[in-house]
Amino acid sequence: MHDDRTKLLATVIVFATGSLWGFYWLPVRQLTEMGLPGAWGTLAITAAAVVILAPAAIVNWRHIIRSNRVANVSLALGGVAFTLYSVGFVYGRVAIIILLFFLTPVWSTLIGRYVMGWHTPLLRIVAIAIGLAGLAVMLSADGELPLPKSAGEWMGLAAGVLWAMATTGIRTKLELKPLDAAFLFALGAVSAALVIAIFLGTWPDEIPRDNLLPLTALAFAAGGSWWVLSVAGLMWAAVRLEPTRVGILLMMEVIVGAGSAAILAGEHLDRLEIAGGALVLCAGILEVWPTRRVTPSRSTP
Repeated sequence: MHDDRTKLLATVIVFATGSLWGFYWLPVRQLTEMGLPGAWGTLAITAAAVVILAPAAIVNWRHIIRSNRVANVSLALGGVAFTLYSVGFVYGRVAIIILLFFLTPVWSTLIGRYVMGWHTPLLRIVAIAIGLAGLAVMLSADGELPLPKSAGEWMGLAAGVLWAMATTGIRTKLELKPLDAAFLFALGAVSAALVIAIFLGTWPDEIPRDNLLPLTALAFAAGGSWWVLSVAGLMWAAVRLEPTRVGILLMMEVIVGAGSAAILAGEHLDRLEIAGGALVLCAGILEVWPTRRVTPSRSTP
């Protein structure tokens, strides 16, 4: 009974996490309108998350330093990936950025096969083919070459690749508690946001004093909700559920993100983009679908 309740709670957390991230574009764009263009809004959100998580990290700093270095670097890299994803919302359409990010299963399978040397079941190969086909259909909907059309789309695509690299290390080496892991995640994110903000050269204008308090409150609310609670909760829940369930539940982000952008921002996808997005989602489901492991037979002497 206790295990059933734990799994139910974990399921609810993962479902809520996917749904919550479907609305993440809202505070990012709101901060842009309040005077923080480009990556500066993401920098404010991730900096707020670091401040919130810092006390727990200071208490546990010895454990963080002594934990697996590969996992620590992977967590920071995951933060970099999510920063690119976040900034992408400023420069591209919400649904396209989310779908480009959700090509992660394609890159994860390729990394697992050619970097980690893991066995690649036929179903994963099919997932790669379908995912790449979806990418081509989605990006060629306007009759041009199937390549990202804006800085935001390139960021969404790059975020998916980096997230695939990060999750490989996180899944195999993670030793930290959820809040400590979330701190390293946010630390990598805020570092990347600062670099991107400077690189893009979109310097914020002078912010009116009346906007400072609401802007700061929004940054801390977004940092606390998305980068602290949801990330820490997801790391707690993911290890208590089958990867299949986690992967499928997180796809709520695509549905909520596309729906909220269509209703609140008037961003609609055409038929080819919807078809390509459906293929990308299908590839994601196939990637997490359980496959039978092939056990090598013992040779007889």
